[in-house]
Amino acid sequence: VATNIPCEVVAFSDRRLKPLIYIYNFPGMTRRTKLKGNILLDYTLLTFSHCGTYLASYSTLPEYELALWFWVSQVLLLCSLQQPRLSVSMLSLSMSLEAQKTLSPSLVVKWVMSLSDPGQGRQRSVKLPAEDGSIVDETDIIFTHSLLKDPIYGPVLPLSAIAGLVGEEAELQDPKDDLCPLLHPTMHCWTPSSDLYVGCEEGHLLMINGDTLKVTVLNKTEEPPPLEDRRNIITPITLAYQKEGVLASGIDGFVYSFLIKDSSYKVQDFTEVEEPVEHLTFSPNYKMLLIQTEKGSTYIYTFGEEPTLDKILASCDGNFQAIDFITPGNSHFMTLTGSGDVGIWLLDDGSPVSRISLNTLSTVLACCPSSPSAAVGTVGGSVHFLDVADVNSPREVHKAFLSKASVQDVIYDQRGMYLLAGTSEGYIFVINAKPSSSFQILGYTEVGKGVLQISTVSLLETDIVEVMVLTPLPKTDRSRLEIFTLPLILPQVAAAFADERGKLRDEFIHRYLYEIEHALSSAVLDFQSQRIFGFCSHVPYICSYLLPKKEHTGICILKPFQKVQSKHYGYGKLYLSSHGLWLLTAAKGGILYIRDAYTLEMFARCRSHSYQAQGIRSLKASMDGQDILVNGRNDGTLVCLKWKRFGGVLATESLDHCLKLLTSLNTTMNEESAYIRGMRRDSLDLGSDNEKTGQKANIDSSQEELVSAQDMKEISWMEAKGQEAIKKEVNQFSKKRREIKKGIKALAKTVQSMMEENETVGHIAKLEQQELSLDLEELQRLHDESEEEVAKIRKDAEMDNLAKRYLAELIKEECWNSMAVKGRALKCFHIPYTVENFPMKERTAEEMKELEKVLQQKKIETECLKILF
Repeated sequence: VATNIPCEVVAFSDRRLKPLIYIYNFPGMTRRTKLKGNILLDYTLLTFSHCGTYLASYSTLPEYELALWFWVSQVLLLCSLQQPRLSVSMLSLSMSLEAQKTLSPSLVVKWVMSLSDPGQGRQRSVKLPAEDGSIVDETDIIFTHSLLKDPIYGPVLPLSAIAGLVGEEAELQDPKDDLCPLLHPTMHCWTPSSDLYVGCEEGHLLMINGDTLKVTVLNKTEEPPPLEDRRNIITPITLAYQKEGVLASGIDGFVYSFLIKDSSYKVQDFTEVEEPVEHLTFSPNYKMLLIQTEKGSTYIYTFGEEPTLDKILASCDGNFQAIDFITPGNSHFMTLTGSGDVGIWLLDDGSPVSRISLNTLSTVLACCPSSPSAAVGTVGGSVHFLDVADVNSPREVHKAFLSKASVQDVIYDQRGMYLLAGTSEGYIFVINAKPSSSFQILGYTEVGKGVLQISTVSLLETDIVEVMVLTPLPKTDRSRLEIFTLPLILPQVAAAFADERGKLRDEFIHRYLYEIEHALSSAVLDFQSQRIFGFCSHVPYICSYLLPKKEHTGICILKPFQKVQSKHYGYGKLYLSSHGLWLLTAAKGGILYIRDAYTLEMFARCRSHSYQAQGIRSLKASMDGQDILVNGRNDGTLVCLKWKRFGGVLATESLDHCLKLLTSLNTTMNEESAYIRGMRRDSLDLGSDNEKTGQKANIDSSQEELVSAQDMKEISWMEAKGQEAIKKEVNQFSKKRREIKKGIKALAKTVQSMMEENETVGHIAKLEQQELSLDLEELQRLHDESEEEVAKIRKDAEMDNLAKRYLAELIKEECWNSMAVKGRALKCFHIPYTVENFPMKERTAEEMKELEKVLQQKKIETECLKILF
């Protein structure tokens, strides 16, 4: 991206194959022109000339092309494919438009072109000094030794000639042993006379003559500062030309003025900011200096008799994790970053109002509709409650340590009665949202792990709050929905609704389970509690599911009742407006759609973020529906959308509902605001008393060291409730425990006497020691092991017998059943003789045919013998 103040234009290139360069007016953001070059992949650097009518561009792989555009008429003035594989980090145009400078980590190149002949240009490289600032003598590199005046030893040959190199190789050859590391330029700025000041990574400041390219190393002349005032200015980040020198920013948050005279310079403090400075830019009239820090904060330094430094834009530490409107939602909103920075911003122009840092990793944020307070969920499992009655000075008033699991979602119901906090372990905590109750934790219920979304329905005409929780089913492409109700009288009867450990009883909160046969990434409950809207994870559809009117037990499977294409890309999320008639959808594609909650037809859309930065993370609609905050996932931007035309039925329904809700909450809001103001006054009075007491009291440090780390360790609410339940059980059954202990001691004495007696009996009557054990579980385990061993032996024996019987059947079938003539024998009674027959199998048809053939042959032979004899 490149900008130019005199012409009020901004230039940028798109990210695609064969990209274009677009030039827009600013701040109107109307397109002036687009430039098309021969670049295949991407433009890496863009910069305007001082007058703004020329634009220089540079691309790396594969063209490595430097181009100069007269963008008003789209004329390409210079195009070069020189210096292949050169990584250029900075590009700038001189004020006279006669030269361009490209800066790489090890090379400074000047490109000189003629405006009268745009196609011609030449390149000149600057010879940089060595790392220590000394000028390198070329003859020491080209020749083996210094040139001698006496030629008695013959001519002095360069190293390339000794190596046998000719042509271009001889000119480019540098001996490896003679190479010395050079300075590494990191920044530069032009002077009106086309000279160049260059800052190096090693801390040297160079001046390069624009005509001769002669390099002069400027020397620092001022005395070193005292030890207590030493600051790190070795590696400047950026340079900006000023009269009689340059301005340089260090990594220590200071801006320094380098007053240059001849070949030396003197360093003076110019101004101090809170963060390392990344960019310095003068206004066209040089009366103001724009300072941008590393984190994105922007300052304006105004020159004059009394210079001023004004902060015009505050940066945030990282991307916004969550956003929400401060009730009533028409003047201020809040943001939360991952490091715990909570910011309050003005809705009209997005200017920062105040900030407070919780100094802990944070995940979610929600503002209370019934009081000037907000809740922040953290990775450590805590919920921090903030007082935002005074938007100029927010403060933390309470902290609830719920559990050790990370808080993944916090949400207030529509009337601000309860705060629901969902953790990664699947616990949903119910907290009284009123500050006057000290944010009492009323109980919790357990759902599946990995809470995706919590949805609530709290209508003015009802006395309950309906809650729906969406969780994934592990190892399946299914989702589970759990719906339960919280009565408005829960704070008065919380002890009866929960057990000793704080878990809400399912029969009191009317808990119902539902399952969806496909995966959902988001789901919300409509205000009539008759339908559920779901965003499908694996297919681009938004479905609605009808809830059964009859009560049921167990798990009920829901089928899609209505299905429409979402027109989204990737993971998405659903939101309902404050009056429940708009269904807002957003996803990774970066487009926001607003649909009718009954027909699911889209009536508004807006592209607020890019899909290349993973689109939209979250969004929030104001109570009256006139403003919508859209938070990007990875682009670090927050967009506030307003309706172009907001009227008719669309506005009437939203404004009427907002008016009714604010009217009903007016009394509660006033009471809670007064209570918070009283808390603020009490904290101020307590702080002053502690300050007075601290001046008189003297605490012995040795006594503080005696406090054990275990006593100082903070325990969660769940752990505290568990310990209380254990103590209560111990007190309740203490008498019974004493009786059991006495019985166990008597039984132990009896067993011990039996074991002593067992040692005196004989070997046959002696029992094994394990048989005298009173451990019933161990005895049962041993009995089960013996039974398993017996069953195994029995099974092995049965298998062995079965194998033998099978073998016997095979032998019987082969040697007896298949015999036509059974084997028989006649045994004599008085003499040892036995007459046996020859067992034979039944002959086959082939064997019978062969036998008959042989018998016929024998008969023929017999007849022949009779004739012969």
